Amino acid sequence: MNFLSDNTPQERLNLINTLSKRFKERASLTEESGSFPFENIQDLKESGYTALTVPKEYGGKGISLYEMLKLQARIAEGDGSTALAIGWHMGIIKNLGEKKSWNNEKFAWLCEEVKKGALINSAATEPQTGSPTRGGKPQTTAQKENGHWIISGRKIFTTMSPVLDYFIVSASVVETGETGNFLIPRSAQGLEIEETWDSISMRGTGSHDLILNYVTVPYDNFVEIFTPGKKGANGWLLHIPACYLGIAEAAKKYAIEFAKLYSPNSIKGSIMDIPAVKQKTGEMELLSVQSSHFLYSAARQWDEANEAEKQTMGPLLGAVKLSVTNSAIEIVDIAMRIVGAKSLSIKNPLQRYYRDVRAGLHNPPMDDMTILSLAEKAISSID
Repeated sequence: MNFLSDNTPQERLNLINTLSKRFKERASLTEESGSFPFENIQDLKESGYTALTVPKEYGGKGISLYEMLKLQARIAEGDGSTALAIGWHMGIIKNLGEKKSWNNEKFAWLCEEVKKGALINSAATEPQTGSPTRGGKPQTTAQKENGHWIISGRKIFTTMSPVLDYFIVSASVVETGETGNFLIPRSAQGLEIEETWDSISMRGTGSHDLILNYVTVPYDNFVEIFTPGKKGANGWLLHIPACYLGIAEAAKKYAIEFAKLYSPNSIKGSIMDIPAVKQKTGEMELLSVQSSHFLYSAARQWDEANEAEKQTMGPLLGAVKLSVTNSAIEIVDIAMRIVGAKSLSIKNPLQRYYRDVRAGLHNPPMDDMTILSLAEKAISSID
């Protein structure tokens, strides 16, 4: 069972389906205990999944965005927390390979680490700044000292923190006022994970606080300079709506299976024979079809676009995230209406899907920013 030896998208999809079923069996236990899905992440590492987005020129598969989203959605059908967590790692590696914003030697080194099983995520959000997409300047600071960088600060929502090997940390450079990203290994002295994650949604993402107390890193670990809030279009962030669409698909399938089997003695046959239930089933399917088409057509467009074309896709990508995420919430809501009060049982997976899918409202980009972006695009298109 290895993604790196399976050479076709269908073979990789078959493999992820097998893993997703395994994750689904573990999901309730992870949910009940509020623990991190260590076994799931280990399965993904051992299978070679976590190296799939390493570019071909660096010895990886370099899978397309379209394929990555297909695989991520299937993981989410089994366990949403696992999908969202690993999606950040998968997308970041893909994004770095596409944008080539790091020094070639440093990125090549990172790719080798990833092929050995290393996991990475960014740590950008802070209590004082809110979502990084809104342009707040990091309160975390980086200062030169004896040819090294000394970094101090606190980051929140550091997803997958229990197993990350490397953190991409945004910080303000004291000497110049620039804002940049610094690559920090988990082994760095002064780095600490404070287990603060107590959300009722996506309980298994391990999105704890990252504490940096005078952490020292080499000078060349200052990997990128950027302007807060202006990172351009990012196709890889479509892993977010792909995750929530996967959760919605799981809810839809559960509701349909329930309706086909549930047969109270007040009716003949099952409740699926009731017109109102068929109506709701059709409504779920319509939302699912619309969302799938929007998500995957945008992914194909990204894969086929040149760099200049990609940079015009920001409003479209935001629209996909807004539409798919909100439709996913609606699908889960309809599924719960079909199943009825049983959907609120702590033993029923629908109550987990209901809580998990709402987390999408708080992942970037935010709905209000997307609507504003679409408005500006529409206005500018009129002569």
